[in-house]
Amino acid sequence: MTGETTVRTAVRIHGRSAQREAVRALLDGLRARSGHLVVTGEPGLGRTALLQWAADSFRAGPVLRLGPGEDRGAPTTAGELLTTLQKAAGEAPLLVCVDDAHLWDAPARSALSHAAERLHTAGRVALLLSVAGHRAVDPEFARLPVVRLDPLAPSHADALLDEVTDGSTDPAVREHLLAEAEGNPALLLALVRRLTPAELRGLRPLPRPTADAGTLAAVAGSALTCLSGDACDLLLTVAAAVRAADGPDVDTRLVLDALRHLDPASAPTANLLPDVLAGAGDRLRFHSPLLCRAVHATAAPDRRRAAHRALADVLEADGQPLPALLHRSWSLSGPAPVARLADRLAAVAADGTTPASHGLRGTAYARAAELTADAPVRAERYTAAAEQALLAGRPDRARPLLAAARDCAAPAVVRGRAERVRGLAELRDGPVGDAHQSLLLAASLLAEDAPAEAASAALAAADAAWAAGDLSSCLATLSLGPAPVPRDAAGMLGPAAPDAATGADGLPGAVDLAGAVDGAGPGGVPVPTDPPGPRHAADPRQVVAPRHANAPGHATAPGHATVPGHATPGYAAVPSAVLAGGRTGGATPRTDAGARGGPGGTRVCGAVPDPVRDHRVGMRALLEGRLDRAAPSLGQVVERARTDDRPETLLRAASAALLLGNVDAARRAGARALAATRQSGSEALVPQALEYLAYAELRAGRHPQARAHAEEGLRTALRAGQRNTAAHHQAVLALAASIEDEPATVARHVTAALATARRHGLAQAATLAEWAAARADLGRGRPQDAADRLGLLVLPGPGRGHFAVWRLAVPCFVEAAALAGRPEDTHEVLTDFAGWAAFGADPQAAAQLARCHALLAPPDHADDLYRRALARHDEAGGDFERARTALLYGKWLRRRRRPREARGRLGTALAGFDRCGAGVWAAQARAELRALGAAPQDGGAGTLTGLTPQQLRIARHVAEGATNREVALTLAVSTRTVDYHLRKVFAVLGVRSRLELARMVEHADRTRGDRRAGDRM
Repeated sequence: MTGETTVRTAVRIHGRSAQREAVRALLDGLRARSGHLVVTGEPGLGRTALLQWAADSFRAGPVLRLGPGEDRGAPTTAGELLTTLQKAAGEAPLLVCVDDAHLWDAPARSALSHAAERLHTAGRVALLLSVAGHRAVDPEFARLPVVRLDPLAPSHADALLDEVTDGSTDPAVREHLLAEAEGNPALLLALVRRLTPAELRGLRPLPRPTADAGTLAAVAGSALTCLSGDACDLLLTVAAAVRAADGPDVDTRLVLDALRHLDPASAPTANLLPDVLAGAGDRLRFHSPLLCRAVHATAAPDRRRAAHRALADVLEADGQPLPALLHRSWSLSGPAPVARLADRLAAVAADGTTPASHGLRGTAYARAAELTADAPVRAERYTAAAEQALLAGRPDRARPLLAAARDCAAPAVVRGRAERVRGLAELRDGPVGDAHQSLLLAASLLAEDAPAEAASAALAAADAAWAAGDLSSCLATLSLGPAPVPRDAAGMLGPAAPDAATGADGLPGAVDLAGAVDGAGPGGVPVPTDPPGPRHAADPRQVVAPRHANAPGHATAPGHATVPGHATPGYAAVPSAVLAGGRTGGATPRTDAGARGGPGGTRVCGAVPDPVRDHRVGMRALLEGRLDRAAPSLGQVVERARTDDRPETLLRAASAALLLGNVDAARRAGARALAATRQSGSEALVPQALEYLAYAELRAGRHPQARAHAEEGLRTALRAGQRNTAAHHQAVLALAASIEDEPATVARHVTAALATARRHGLAQAATLAEWAAARADLGRGRPQDAADRLGLLVLPGPGRGHFAVWRLAVPCFVEAAALAGRPEDTHEVLTDFAGWAAFGADPQAAAQLARCHALLAPPDHADDLYRRALARHDEAGGDFERARTALLYGKWLRRRRRPREARGRLGTALAGFDRCGAGVWAAQARAELRALGAAPQDGGAGTLTGLTPQQLRIARHVAEGATNREVALTLAVSTRTVDYHLRKVFAVLGVRSRLELARMVEHADRTRGDRRAGDRM
């Protein structure tokens, strides 16, 4: 131990929101009833801390702590225990905390269990137990409700580390500590305690291993005591086997065969396992990953090496070369480099014909690096290990490996590969501005020796700029080709010299990617300021733009880039590794004839594949408003995927199809990409495939399907440590929920998306989330609030939303502004949206444009424009947008005293909303129908049934906090009309204030919800 650091005590629990909510519910329930709850988790996860938090939070009565042993007063029968609790409680609620209840003997555990089922006889008692999670739950507690503590999420572990070190930890040391702790807070604190202040600040090298036997044993505590020799051999063999496994479990037969190699005279079986092991079919695993590590680290070195040697012998005989080589390397007796074994490990890891997961290949590369003496080769192997860890969905493992690579002297191409992997990790889980710079640097470093990889890094840099909403950087990166990086005599980077003529894509202007910032347009990109195509006026009588216009773009203000927008939000999520087209950073190891061995057995790519060039050219042309150039290039990307089943090709095709507005092709490519990524084991790519599917379903108006894909995508993104991707999924979920009657759900997803988006500079996710919040306001009849939110996103100014997303929110803004009595705010953005509709990449845009014109048109023109909009919807498809237009048309017809026509349009809108699950919008349609005297299903409830339809609508708006003026604007009536009806509402309901009215409406809605739930049961 080198411990010189005094670790401050953490003053609060980090994370654990779900677990604390469960405990809080138990305590809150004491107002009316007794209850019980079991907290479980492996050593070090904070069971005791959670019980202490509960005790400190409880203010309603006394807290009683019970423990094992006579001196702690644990009763031996349920009756004795209940009597004790009754005396301790008196007349007040009582919280009973029992830490480590699994340590009680069997009779005491039985008494505790029986008492838990009869707590109501002792008064209002909350029984909170903690039991170890490294073993099976005792049968006495099996029937009790359980809340499990899992490892801390990376953000919470990061916050804990900052709290106990005052944020003074060196970034590379921080990454290493977080990876070593694996989310275990006690282990993280023990690691910090072990290091000196100089080591924490990166001034001295860290001890190896950082999580040594003593540290792991201290955190594990008594969990591994009292084991027989045979049990120790079994546990050690399982722990050793897990190190070269694809997951936390291992083959039972492998373990038993290895045990026979260790002791030929033994006859091991898996019939009776130690408590810390679990058996399922033919697989064995530890209940606790921490104990698995502790068993391996604390074993005698010669016995540990013998276990690895036995496993290597069995695996070699079974024809599994990669895990066999790993175990052979761990059976060595010293840390000295072994060049021959290291080369064999790297070569087998690079062999695409060898069946192995990305995680296992990463482990092999890392072990090969440890055994390598040559610094450049060691750096390349650490980089390859980081690349594989990233593909396996473990950026937490990739970052320390990159730090190890950085400590080795290496040539530019190796440093470029490391920088590329670092940039990709930041793109998915870090500030995207940092990712952009890392990837540009990678492209420069790779340009001379690995132009294909340089191209993939440049395209990834464009992804990062897109995610950040940095249009000039995105255009600059897409427009410039990689150029050689001059070096001085020492081999260091020198000033970059521009290429004389053209870039890699045949377009003019190829200069050094990292340094080009000046030029005719933003970011040094020559951008046309007035491309061919008609200028679209905001006159509502103008002929609606055709769905697919031949005009390649639209006019912009002089000196501004022509960016018609993006057919879908989401290009930023294109995994740049997928666009690599060669190295295993893409998706799967290369096995084609063009791959050849490089230093240390890694691959060196050939030429840039055509799909990368096509995607780059198409993206650049689309951003510049040249659909005539964008469509052929992106169309080739989509077409090529018809005969290709590689995940990277399919994901690229899904992205290109979304850019072109071809929703059906995007859904097909996305679904195939999802299947391919799952089959290949590329865990890092699954969240992106689900994101594309979710975006495609949203564009098609299939909100329930979009929600299903985004929910799964959110889970996989969080599991893979991709917080940026998770933020995009949260934004999709917010958009999907915004059409349903779930304001709390919208707010939750918006808050979660914005928390990451603002911290990491994700302009695209932030714009989508803000749009979702505004659309929820609009659906609930709050046009003023919606117009205020959307104005910040779509109106010109420094706060305007993401350059490729804000146009998609224009129809919502026009509707909100028109209903809020602010039509003058819409003219400039509607002109721009007309150009976007003419661009032809969004199939819904033409219909939405006609609807916007109808909302702003004088009465003698609005009728015809609404009909044109509905006709356009019939061409484009999509239930939700068509229903929105029908609803607005029906409202307009009702105000024009044309009830029969209005009833038909409103009935169509209601059917459309019901079909796509748009509950909040369906409520609007029902309210309009009631105002016409129709009787749609799901009418008013309870005490509100005495109100007229118009009175009910006003009552609901007022109950939601709207002023009389806001209600008048929403319902298109005068303020005097609202005053009149509101007085009638107060008289009918017998209330005297708006607060009483809000409570009555809330009670009526709750009663209706309960009745619905009962009808469904």
